[in-house]
Amino acid sequence: MSALAQPMAANLVQSVDWLAVAPPTLTAVVALAVLVADLFLPEARKPVLGWISTAGLAAAAALLLPLLDHDRSTFCLTGTPRACSYTADRFTLIVQFLVLGGALLTALLSVTTLKDGNRRHPQGEFWFLLLSSAAGAALLPAARDLATLIVALEVASLPAFALVGIRHGDAKSSEAALKFFLSSVTATAVSLLGISFVYATTGSLYLTQVADRIQHVDGQLHTLAQTGVVLTLVGFAFKTAAVPFHFWVPDTYVGAPLPIAAYLSVVGKAVGFSGLILVTVVAFPTYADIWGPALAALAALTMTVGNVAALRQQATRAYSAVRLLAWSSVGQAGYLLVPIAAAGYAEDPRKAIGSTVAYALMYAAVNLGAFTVAALVGRTKELNRLSDYRGLYGKNPLTALLLAFFLLCLAGLPPGVIGLFAKVTVFSAAVDAGLGWLAVVMAVNVVIAIYYYLQWAALLFRTPEGDTTEHRVPASLTAALALTGAAGVALSGAPQLVLRFAATGLF
Repeated sequence: MSALAQPMAANLVQSVDWLAVAPPTLTAVVALAVLVADLFLPEARKPVLGWISTAGLAAAAALLLPLLDHDRSTFCLTGTPRACSYTADRFTLIVQFLVLGGALLTALLSVTTLKDGNRRHPQGEFWFLLLSSAAGAALLPAARDLATLIVALEVASLPAFALVGIRHGDAKSSEAALKFFLSSVTATAVSLLGISFVYATTGSLYLTQVADRIQHVDGQLHTLAQTGVVLTLVGFAFKTAAVPFHFWVPDTYVGAPLPIAAYLSVVGKAVGFSGLILVTVVAFPTYADIWGPALAALAALTMTVGNVAALRQQATRAYSAVRLLAWSSVGQAGYLLVPIAAAGYAEDPRKAIGSTVAYALMYAAVNLGAFTVAALVGRTKELNRLSDYRGLYGKNPLTALLLAFFLLCLAGLPPGVIGLFAKVTVFSAAVDAGLGWLAVVMAVNVVIAIYYYLQWAALLFRTPEGDTTEHRVPASLTAALALTGAAGVALSGAPQLVLRFAATGLF
């Protein structure tokens, strides 16, 4: 080997921090193990794959604990410690906890759904796809270069397309999967074009290097860099279900198996928002004059369209409860966008980003709880209409009380204190950034949302119609209800557990 080749080879060889990459790696390994085990297990033993997957997700979440002490980075450029492809910092760990926790609760919902659905859901493929998507979602917040970011985004998304359409012989499920796939692929193609423009103007894919170089771009390439920034944001705006990239949401949520709708509403959003935060605050901070106003307009449009559409669903009891939750999730995405937009105007964007993460943690816990109750009602009412929830208190008092609590949290009303505090934190981020008009739009939308959430909650306590027999709650759904209920109560009792992120920042 020549003297020149030897140092070049040495620069390419580096140790891997296996502990830092352990959570997404373990999730991927369990996915492969489940796929192989499915080949050898008889049909009667296939349910064990669900419990293996659940245990794997719990173990992956537990591996976050040893990483709490200090930040860890790996796959770095030699001699350039700030240019790394994977970083396990505070932001990464919080989003990975949200992703793996959301996937774990989805797995608990899926155990019962797969059992009830018989052969309509092939179990081995289902668990492999869910774990693969969760592995990509857990990788994304740790990505610190644009290539890894896009790869993680697609690893999280591609299995989700198949999960939406996994029900054999269901035309609605297949149509939802096709709509989700086509719109997502288009958004990804636009983002890739944007990344190519960014690379052409900066000569790097590492977020920190892009941030340093893009502010010194030659005048002739300035327009190309601006175009690259805008196009890069499109793919992540799609994942957050921001208007006008939201059109896939209602039909996809209704057509997908209910646990997958819950997964997309929480984990899918975590993927989109974490990617959006990384490319705006870390990679393109000097272009805040472009993405700040754009995201502020998207936030106002998204919350308004989502809440008005949800209000229209509430007007007719024959509409699906899942469709109402879908439009509600669009409205909630608007609230989550507010602090990111505020970061473009704030002197310290880290605190604004902390408000988004705090709100996302609250939303994840209570929204998954609402989907868990929907899964319980859907066991006996396949259409899962709003009218099917009338008199739920008379059939299952504890479940009705929990759903009412979750809806009050989403509305921001006591005793759902965490929902109120989280909204105040987001509202404050907008005011502190000088976005008073956006704060006013948010206040109006909160009032609209309160109306349809309270309408649904009131329906639970009306005189029941038809069968009033209390139905048995399966063990997996009981566990999911217990976890989400405990999380909602704990956060309402001690909101500082998540609200402190808004005060201290994350990066």
